[in-house]
Amino acid sequence: MQTLHLRLPDFVNIDTQELTLILASRLYEQGKLSIGQAAELAGMPKRTFMEILGRANVSAFNYDAEELEQDMRNA
Repeated sequence: MQTLHLRLPDFVNIDTQELTLILASRLYEQGKLSIGQAAELAGMPKRTFMEILGRANVSAFNYDAEELEQDMRNA
């Protein structure tokens, strides 16, 4: 696992947990992490992470059109 050291200006008032949640959300939104991986990174259960995504207007269902069509054919 990688470790990231980040220096933020003093006027950026954000705690580590909030910053980690933002990072996990963005990595999930960009398709770089699965929902389970992002929830683990954020340090919370998948269901809780999904609820937070919804409140932040980020879809918990990160499918492109081709994946969605394939899932529909396989259902």
